[in-house]
Amino acid sequence: MSVMANDHQRGRAELFTFAGLHVSADSLVAHYDLDGRPFTEVVTFEGAGELTAPAATAVAQLWYLVAGLSYYKAGAARHVDLGTTAVGPRGRALFEGALRDGLGEFSYRNDLALDDVDVVGGRDGRHPVAHGDADEVLTPFGGGIDSVVTVEQLRGRVNQSLFIVSPAGATFAPLEATAAVSGLAIVRASRTIDPQILAGDEGFWRGHVPVTAMIALLAATAAASLGVGGVAMSNEHSASSANLRWRGRDVNHQWSKSLACEQLLGDAVAEAAGDQLAVASFLRDRSEIWVADVFSALSAYHPVFRSCNRSFAQASQRRSSGWCGRCDKCLFVNLVLAPFVSRAALREIFDTEPLSDPRLETQLRVLVGLGAHHKPFECVGDPDESAAALQRVSELPEWSDVALLGELAALAHPVRDFDQLLLRQGPSRVPAHWLR
Repeated sequence: MSVMANDHQRGRAELFTFAGLHVSADSLVAHYDLDGRPFTEVVTFEGAGELTAPAATAVAQLWYLVAGLSYYKAGAARHVDLGTTAVGPRGRALFEGALRDGLGEFSYRNDLALDDVDVVGGRDGRHPVAHGDADEVLTPFGGGIDSVVTVEQLRGRVNQSLFIVSPAGATFAPLEATAAVSGLAIVRASRTIDPQILAGDEGFWRGHVPVTAMIALLAATAAASLGVGGVAMSNEHSASSANLRWRGRDVNHQWSKSLACEQLLGDAVAEAAGDQLAVASFLRDRSEIWVADVFSALSAYHPVFRSCNRSFAQASQRRSSGWCGRCDKCLFVNLVLAPFVSRAALREIFDTEPLSDPRLETQLRVLVGLGAHHKPFECVGDPDESAAALQRVSELPEWSDVALLGELAALAHPVRDFDQLLLRQGPSRVPAHWLR
């Protein structure tokens, strides 16, 4: 049974239609229709090239499809009509993967399987070729440890600009401060989400959507418009790990950060605009512990970086100015940094200490695989990584006064030990020229 009971008074829609994408020099205007109810999303770019360039427009069609899931979920329609959207077989495979797996958490929480959804429409359009400079990349940047590490690991290997997505008319202060430390140029995209979605509606279904895939496709659109040869994502190995299995399918909060999604997305972009535009995660074969180790040496970022999701709430009144110190993300980042950063320095970063907070004991148990529940629906590492980090922290004298850490470390049994997690983990799609 899902964690959210099914609301039997909330009916499903019948038809969700892709009503058209308008592309201008600097903006995308996406139109959707849910049983006669229209929705519109607008994305405006700064620092990109002409979006009307054929390759950029072709990639934008892929964004349009995946972005549509933010509106599709409001009604969870039984039928989807792609309309006249230009999409090839690989683009269609990406959309269907995003629909069924990218909305996996949404389905689970609402106890609503989407196996009955049929997808029709779409047309196979021209396939223009993006002519990208292999030595130029756009790096989507979220202000957390993962994207900071990607930026600094790529520095000197390729020429890069940051790609930042923000709400229309606003910026996220911690993200901007962290980006400023990098000193890199920024290409921006500002999203105006349809206010009907932001306001909510008693009849709407609610839940998680594959946002990272949407950001990757916006970055790829900008890259195609600029003649940039790559989009360097920052999704590490454990992002592919499922939270749980439900009705015969894996449910993964981080599906749009997974290797499976990356492969679908890369194939679809290559189909739409040619294989000169590479989309890959630089951290794919790395653990969160390796990322934390590298980040620990990047002290210029320590006072400003932020991985707490409450700093990035869409509604400004719900946005936190600092680390909340209570969520799973704060606890996890504190845990994986603790083997590499002194306890005193961590207190300065977080202005609190999640690891010693007795109120977070249940959350810590879940993170390391000892809780009664599955891995949190959050962008955190797998239980192996958390358990290995906990064992290492429990051995450090400066944490010896926190008895709970040693007690839980004695119960946790990670398959991979701490040192193994500092080695490469699994396959990677990173182009060789990013590594030279």
